[in-house]
Amino acid sequence: MADNEVTSYDTLFGRMALDQKLCTEEELRECRKELKTRSSGSNPVTMDHLMVEKQVLTPSQAARVKGSIKESRDVSSQIPGYRVLGKLGSGAMAVVYKAKQLSLDRTVAIKVLPKKFVQKSDYVERFYKEGRIAAKLNHNNIVQAIDVGEVGGLYYFVMEYVEGKTLFDDLSKGKIFCEQEALDIIIQLANALSHAHAQGLIHRDVKPKNIMISKEGIVKLADMGLTREMSDVKAAKHEQGKAFGTPYYIAPEQIKGEIDIDGRADIYALGGTLYHMVTGRVPYEASSPSEVMRKHLKEQLVPPDHINTSLSAGISEVIEVMMAKKKEDRYKTMEELLIDLQAVRDGHPPVIARQRFNMDALGELQDGMEIARETTNEKVYSDEIISKYRVAVVVLIAMAAVLLLIILFLAVQLKNKIEDSKSFVSTHSGATVSWHDPQQKPVPVF
Repeated sequence: MADNEVTSYDTLFGRMALDQKLCTEEELRECRKELKTRSSGSNPVTMDHLMVEKQVLTPSQAARVKGSIKESRDVSSQIPGYRVLGKLGSGAMAVVYKAKQLSLDRTVAIKVLPKKFVQKSDYVERFYKEGRIAAKLNHNNIVQAIDVGEVGGLYYFVMEYVEGKTLFDDLSKGKIFCEQEALDIIIQLANALSHAHAQGLIHRDVKPKNIMISKEGIVKLADMGLTREMSDVKAAKHEQGKAFGTPYYIAPEQIKGEIDIDGRADIYALGGTLYHMVTGRVPYEASSPSEVMRKHLKEQLVPPDHINTSLSAGISEVIEVMMAKKKEDRYKTMEELLIDLQAVRDGHPPVIARQRFNMDALGELQDGMEIARETTNEKVYSDEIISKYRVAVVVLIAMAAVLLLIILFLAVQLKNKIEDSKSFVSTHSGATVSWHDPQQKPVPVF
């Protein structure tokens, strides 16, 4: 292998290891310095061997980077007009590469359909459909589509490259967003979704992994893989009864596979994302996807300000309206939602959310329904006052008992006197009376 080829390979290996977050920039800089020193000596070494030798990478990580380089070169040699720089990531449905668009000398991202799906017409159609749908959208907060095509059996979708991170990267590290930062991000996303809805499109998979944040702080909504046109009745009927979405953020009507899904499903998912951002946890947790989805359908949402008590009542009310189980109880449009999001961000109460809560309470009163009342363990009277009342009651009972006994005693005495009086009267009605007098003898009475 010629020296310049080795240098090219070493550069590519190091860049790809960094892109895949297998090493830090400092570690790569040190390896490059040592590589340059050793390449002029009698014992030259390649970047992959050096990084393993210095324990920057494990042998298996180095082998994985090598495989990515080979794969990238295969892709690069097939897609005209682009040079693949490295692999950014992969999922169940696609592999994404970082590349250079040669004609405009700009960095782009290329999504490639894996070979195992190429022979399946429905996957190919869905891949093309994602590209066509993305091309309809032109908004600063949506990843821009550039090209979609096929060459030599390789299906590719070229899009804007966002240098930064995903929202999921922050959340997976345990970050809990402050209210203002979270609102700034969600407002950008709501604007992006408002634009999509205006074009008759629903995203159906709003979640942290599909939200990019550039180094400049610009938020970008990505991945239109599940996006559907609201007017596509044929697709809606074909998907009837099937749940499309991500369990942690999916709307109840998507779980049920309803036909008439609209933009309010995206409002629910955006609410779930905002909930996760400000509380540090997803709205519903369980050990299996099916149990998570059951909770979305049946369980009451724990208000976010009950988890993070530093949150304002306003943002909590907004999230609860966004995540209402019945879509009729949510915000009707993204425009309505934006009114409340901006109000809360500016320190004002959410007008529309407050109206929703007030109308719901009024409706329950009109219908004669019981309104749930929050219960607390707070006592109306202190234990000391209660004890005093108890002593007073006991004393009153004792006094009443004594009084009753006195009344009974007096009643008995009165009864005895009455009986004695009757006995005396009956004795005087006879011929003689025996009168006992210690000083006199009995005297006859005629």
